[in-house]
Amino acid sequence: MPPPLLLNIKDALVRYSETPVFENLSFNIHEGARIALVGKNGAGKSTLMNVITGLQDLDDGERWETAGLSIGYLHQDITPEEGQSVFDFIFTDMKDEDKELHAYKVDIITQALHLDPQAQMTRLSGGQMRRAGLARALVEEPDILLLDEPTNHLDLEAIEWLEDYLKSYRGTLLCISHDRTFLANITNQVFWLDRGQLKVSPRGFKYFDEWSTELLEQEARELKNRKSIVAQEVEWASRGVKARRKRNIRRLELVREMREQLKTDESAYRSATAKIELKPLEDVDATSKIVAEFYNVYKNFPKYTPPSLEGGGRGEGVKSSNTEHPHPNPAKQSEALFASKEKRTSPADLLRGEGELVILNKFSLRIQRGDRIGILGKNGSGKTTFLKMLIGELEPDQGRVKRRKELEFSYFDQKRRDLDPTDTLKKTLVPTGGDYIDVMGKHRHVCGYLKDFMFDPSRAQDKVSQLSGGQKNRLMLAKILANPKTCLILDEPTNDLDMDTLDMLEEILSQYTGTLIVVSHDRDFLDQTVTKILAFEGDGKIESCIGGYSDYLELKKKQELPKSPTQNAAPKPQKEKPEEALKPKPVAKRQRLSYNLERELKLLPGKLERTEGEIASLSEQLSDAEFYKRDPDGFHTATQELSEAQARLERYETRWLELEEMKISE
Repeated sequence: MPPPLLLNIKDALVRYSETPVFENLSFNIHEGARIALVGKNGAGKSTLMNVITGLQDLDDGERWETAGLSIGYLHQDITPEEGQSVFDFIFTDMKDEDKELHAYKVDIITQALHLDPQAQMTRLSGGQMRRAGLARALVEEPDILLLDEPTNHLDLEAIEWLEDYLKSYRGTLLCISHDRTFLANITNQVFWLDRGQLKVSPRGFKYFDEWSTELLEQEARELKNRKSIVAQEVEWASRGVKARRKRNIRRLELVREMREQLKTDESAYRSATAKIELKPLEDVDATSKIVAEFYNVYKNFPKYTPPSLEGGGRGEGVKSSNTEHPHPNPAKQSEALFASKEKRTSPADLLRGEGELVILNKFSLRIQRGDRIGILGKNGSGKTTFLKMLIGELEPDQGRVKRRKELEFSYFDQKRRDLDPTDTLKKTLVPTGGDYIDVMGKHRHVCGYLKDFMFDPSRAQDKVSQLSGGQKNRLMLAKILANPKTCLILDEPTNDLDMDTLDMLEEILSQYTGTLIVVSHDRDFLDQTVTKILAFEGDGKIESCIGGYSDYLELKKKQELPKSPTQNAAPKPQKEKPEEALKPKPVAKRQRLSYNLERELKLLPGKLERTEGEIASLSEQLSDAEFYKRDPDGFHTATQELSEAQARLERYETRWLELEEMKISE
């Protein structure tokens, strides 16, 4: 017996212009459904959600809902009221008698989403406002919960918390998200909006690629068969219509209609399966492997928390102490701090200082040509500060950041500062005027280039302000990828993108031969695009891991093993039952250090110190810009020695950790 029906839409028509958004739209939503709503940007996902809530009137068709049905909706855009706190905003539409019942949830949810319930809504950043909207939707616990990109502006810890929360959610869920892993983990059904038609899969998003590919392949076969039939009919028509019989004239008209419909359907199919092709860079500078280097870098900010938490609006303004930049102008504040009479002179002093927010602490990193680095971490852990230091917008408090002189950056900013809302799409791509854009050294008509990124060429004169969030991101990518520089930095590029554009972006980045740095909390996207992870874990701690997000997750699981002696003996991390974890003694005896192991442990600190000194010396030597010109062979030898020393240091550190863990478990 199917679950109870909550909502039904039958033969709905929604029209904003001559071309309808939906025609003959029909679907059901049942109790307990966990639905992923997918489709290209502009396919009508937000309109469909408004149909479900009842905010969008139907031009034709029927909408039915069960009596007493409650629907909650997390919108992409939130308009705050002056003087309204986060707490008040969460309870805006809730009845007084329900507020006491749900009050305890506010603390739980706002804490998980890193929100201050007493903060003023008008003082929040765009990201914090989105989190406030999510908190409001979750606290209400409606029968049907609609979530539009709920993972935007959330760090991985908050995303994983949200996943667990939604898995245990008792109501029905419908979610739009670019995060494939998130959707795969929470859904058991898919609504796919494809060219104005709603296609429904009875399985979750985990199986979407397989299912959608089967549908497209089936459509391709049907088009091929129709093309063959039309060709036969056209051949008949070319022989002439005998005796001008009405029956034959009618058949000729049908042939014309079939041919026109086939052209339309083939064009729609090509659009649905279109891919963006980007040739690899041919002029990436191969004269130097080193792109940039951080050496013993320290960067701190004062924990500045004014009464109004974020009196800068939605940009990089003032933020609370758990956010990235705690001052309206962190660079100037930092300079003022270190120029004061009470200037601290050592990193140790900085770390001991009260009220310091540690961003980077003795941080060293070498970025080489061709590196593909993924950056993740909590909000406020230092990701944006790192990027700004890399491109030269911020300077370290101590240490140095060296960049190759000829280095050029292409920077995708998640706040889209490079987009002027008053500009047209055409002017955005060709600011100097004209109809042609330089794409990888070739002149292309701007309308044709827009079409590559799934824009209708007729929209070339539309204002940027008319675009959805995903379309703005697509336009930003089109602008940057026309001529990507030797170092490509993408700050949360997947926000608001549809699945097709995500696939295309992954394909483009797989062909990119320069240095790639991606800040993202999209786990699947990181796995597909990067080969190294830098995890900013707060308080100046940065974890490095070779591989993608899955490899980083595996590393974290291994690091957690020492918490249970029984887990130390296990080949793979497993969750132990409490009663099993209380029986570690037999394992501990087998881990007792022998004389040779004790001696090895005592010698390791000296080896570590000597190797670190060797690395520092080689790094100093290689940082000399004239070294390569002066002695190319010596430069390559030093580079090889540095690589070997770094690998040796990693082996020593791993071995020291193993022996210390064995010693602790005795």
